[in-house]
Amino acid sequence: MSLPEIPSDRIAELLIHIGRSSRHEDAGSKLTPAQWTCLRFFARSNRSTRTPSGFASFHATTRGTASQIIKSLEAQDMIVRRKSPDDGRSVYFDLTDAGHVALEKDPLGDLIAVLDSLDDADRAKFLLTLNRLTSSLSDSRGARTFGTCGDCTHFTHTAQSGYCSCISEEIELDQINQLCASYSPPHLTERSADVRS
Repeated sequence: MSLPEIPSDRIAELLIHIGRSSRHEDAGSKLTPAQWTCLRFFARSNRSTRTPSGFASFHATTRGTASQIIKSLEAQDMIVRRKSPDDGRSVYFDLTDAGHVALEKDPLGDLIAVLDSLDDADRAKFLLTLNRLTSSLSDSRGARTFGTCGDCTHFTHTAQSGYCSCISEEIELDQINQLCASYSPPHLTERSADVRS
């Protein structure tokens, strides 16, 4: 007996539906969905990725629109601009105490609670599938792919923490699960190798 066909368009519709329904905001929220996305992005990203261009790429918007969203969060004292210690001309952003407090009331809380109710194996498979979808979609559009060190081809586990060959630096344990714009997903590297052979 063969399994019924799985309609990909239905899966796509459900992903969009989940995204939209989970972005509802309490009547008292001061932030728009785009501002919530920006706040989450800066909370989850490594320092080199917490830039206006990093957020613009992640949010799939223009640099100008990203800058306006960032400025609105700065005006509300949710994030603070800092000069990069590596390059005095570039900047990155950190969350302020007010930004961290705001994230405690993140509208994604209901969705996170539902995901927390899944067992570890189901969550791991779901995350792997979503990472593959995100990476493949970005690759097909020629867009930047975001991910974390743990499953990046640039990353090597060491005895103490890890090493990133992209930036030629040690990665501390608390940074391994942060989003990075220099992420290189394994399956895209494998596909490139297949094409070359």
